[in-house]
Amino acid sequence: MAAATSKAAPPIGVAHFSSILLPPVEFAKAAARAGFSRVGLRLHPAFPGAPYYELPVGGSAAGEFKSVLAGEGVEVFDIEFFVIDPSFDASSMEATVAAAANIGARRLSVCGDDPDQVRLVSNFSDLCGLADRYGLAVDIENMGWRVIKTFQDSVGLVKASGARNAGALVDGVHFFRNGDTLASLRTEIDRVKHVQLCDVTGPAPVTPEEMITEARGGRFAPGEGELPLKELVAAVDSSTAISVEVPLAGSAAPETHLKHLYDRAEELFGSDR
Repeated sequence: MAAATSKAAPPIGVAHFSSILLPPVEFAKAAARAGFSRVGLRLHPAFPGAPYYELPVGGSAAGEFKSVLAGEGVEVFDIEFFVIDPSFDASSMEATVAAAANIGARRLSVCGDDPDQVRLVSNFSDLCGLADRYGLAVDIENMGWRVIKTFQDSVGLVKASGARNAGALVDGVHFFRNGDTLASLRTEIDRVKHVQLCDVTGPAPVTPEEMITEARGGRFAPGEGELPLKELVAAVDSSTAISVEVPLAGSAAPETHLKHLYDRAEELFGSDR
């Protein structure tokens, strides 16, 4: 493998899952203090019982949050998390999509978990159409325990949808743990709009339960594991958004955790900055 070239760090964002117990206002403030210039937010539950927050259009919470964004100099990049399963109905997501647009978000993050390929493509396309009406784009993220397991599955769904605002989200754990390579990434680099950095060590999990456990509680800060993250960030286009997603584990304060994540992520870009 060719050595990764060093390049200046782009604006770096952080996913809400990294400190999900912080409400949006506190999360934005802590992320800004850590050095991040973008945040992702959980405005929809990733799975039943998962924490999320609501910022309805016209509500005082949304107004306060936008004021904090302006004061801290950070912006919202993506909104999580939509699971396109057999029961998915894009029209039922309009209030969340409107809330996302209202706070300045650019993209929605989703995964695909419907074995009926025709219905999956149709529902993904419907969500892309809804998002487009609000000026947003949609990124599909592969996960080993879902129907859309690999990066190639994500690319296939994007192509099948024909949606102009559809892209692929590359998460370090899900990308490398499910057999994808930098060579395969480079062949579809124009589809990649967002890369989430995180690290892992040890053998790849095999069962869905093991995969979920690692994804939700077994991640490390970028550069603290075995994944070729320097090569990953060197491979993507300069316009590709970069963020960090590493859930807080243990007793560290959220602010300490976020600062550590920022510092480790910035190191991936060499000494140009």
